[in-house]
Amino acid sequence: MVPTGDREQWHDGDPFSGAIRGRVLHGRGACDMKAGVAANLAVLRAILVSGVTLERPLAIHSVISEEDGGLGAFGTMLRGHRGDAAVLTEPTSNRIVTACAGALTFALAIHGRAAHGSTRLQGMSAFDAFLPVNAALSALEAERNARPDPRFRTTTLPYPISIGRVRSGDWASSVPDLLVAEGRMGVQLGEHPAAARAALERAVGDACAADPWLRDYPAVVSWPGGQFASGHIADDHAFIDEVSNAITTLSGRAAPERTAAPYGSDLRLYSGLGGIPTLHFGPGDVNFAHAPREQVDLDELFAVARALTLLAVRRCGAHL
Repeated sequence: MVPTGDREQWHDGDPFSGAIRGRVLHGRGACDMKAGVAANLAVLRAILVSGVTLERPLAIHSVISEEDGGLGAFGTMLRGHRGDAAVLTEPTSNRIVTACAGALTFALAIHGRAAHGSTRLQGMSAFDAFLPVNAALSALEAERNARPDPRFRTTTLPYPISIGRVRSGDWASSVPDLLVAEGRMGVQLGEHPAAARAALERAVGDACAADPWLRDYPAVVSWPGGQFASGHIADDHAFIDEVSNAITTLSGRAAPERTAAPYGSDLRLYSGLGGIPTLHFGPGDVNFAHAPREQVDLDELFAVARALTLLAVRRCGAHL
């Protein structure tokens, strides 16, 4: 589960209230991805209650561990579960997501030399030593986002490199001799994760080679946690039009935009390992995910459930 963060930033200090204000439901996981699971269950419930018969099978996969690498989907694929096509109900803001970037979790260990705070020049702060490495990561991020894939036209930064946690020092009046920074690196569409790792390690290595301290005490890079490759469905695959038609049939509006997502998901396991044409379409806005204002519009949830029900009825050959 994604941590709640500072509970005081949540409405009434309760991240699990499920409070509904107007037509919006609030709480941790509201859009990522309890609403998507609810939409899937509503599809199945509607078909069962209707009494129709399906000529072809319909399956719902509710798997664990997507946030830290996708072991649930991986296990599902290993057990041989397959399909002609799949929709992942990640929050897409009424768009159809046909590709998603990958994401790699990394850690950096930066060594310094301890000293009393009053004689700090006798030591070397691991925090100060980290600064040129952090600058190198910023430069690498800019380089990797200079020419983004056209599918990211709605995304300002398709392949972010961010530091999510920093730990350094064990006493206020001591110069810290170790800093550990943990972060997340975006993997470009079509890029092998090994190539992305090599790019970061090279950038860190170059920064260390250019620094008087780090030249002798270089940063150590490791790769713990989630490791996501990128994934996509072919731009001209007929399944995209089928999903789009189901949406527009019910909404009466223009066809939804087709775009890419800057985060990793189980899409690359279903499409890559499983060989299943897969895309994202689900309720909610990913900008609210992992944040203390996480929420989902209930009308959007209902609209997604209806569109997916129509899609399932058409693809599975429903009849009385």
